[in-house]
Amino acid sequence: MSMDRFHGHVVVVTGGSSGIGLATARRFAREGASVAITGRDEHRLAHAATEIGDNVLAVAGDVADVADIDRLFAAVAKALGRIDVLFVNAGLKRLHALHDASVEHFNEVFDVNVKGAFFTVQKAIPHLNDGASVVLCGLAPVDPAWRRPGTGIYTASKAAMKAFTRTAAAELAHRQIRVNTVSPGPINVPAAHLPPEQMAERMRRMAALSPLKRLGEPEDVAGVVAFLASRDAAYITGQEITVDGGMS
Repeated sequence: MSMDRFHGHVVVVTGGSSGIGLATARRFAREGASVAITGRDEHRLAHAATEIGDNVLAVAGDVADVADIDRLFAAVAKALGRIDVLFVNAGLKRLHALHDASVEHFNEVFDVNVKGAFFTVQKAIPHLNDGASVVLCGLAPVDPAWRRPGTGIYTASKAAMKAFTRTAAAELAHRQIRVNTVSPGPINVPAAHLPPEQMAERMRRMAALSPLKRLGEPEDVAGVVAFLASRDAAYITGQEITVDGGMS
């Protein structure tokens, strides 16, 4: 890992206050980039910015609100200039079985994971340098279906994101802007959608099922995002890279 591989680059990470987003922002900062992060919780966002290091731009906002996305890119343009890397990581995981899911549940997840991702990329386009890299955070496939009851809305939202990646890659190719998806499997991050005891047992079982016999760490995903943003991936676009320890 070169400590200055991204020197002079501007990197924007949505959902950058914790987990994969925070690990990715740290990775780019260590490699010399100027980093901007966004998230809904101002306190967590400020703490994350301190953890990442000096000269990190933290912009509070909700990607489900298109006006907040506009404010994010206006702040980045004013403070840092044009963008070289965009990691669309903000996401919402809510589990609801088919029989009791409501319209409100559906809209809550799709507003963040689909509408938020779509308009984050759209609103970024005027601010992206030619040759920029856009990476969206997807979801590794998990089979058989009995392993994922209650995830219908969430997995559908991530499937929509992956389909959008291919179209965006085609539409932005004339500017040499590459668009790819990184899809994590079981990653060792806190999860608000399950009680701690249930989450710990689920993660234990997932680690046992992995050929590598461990959970992934946020840094495992951050390394793949950094690769996709680098010149080593200059001929990769419209693709999905799965980071799941060989489970799929």
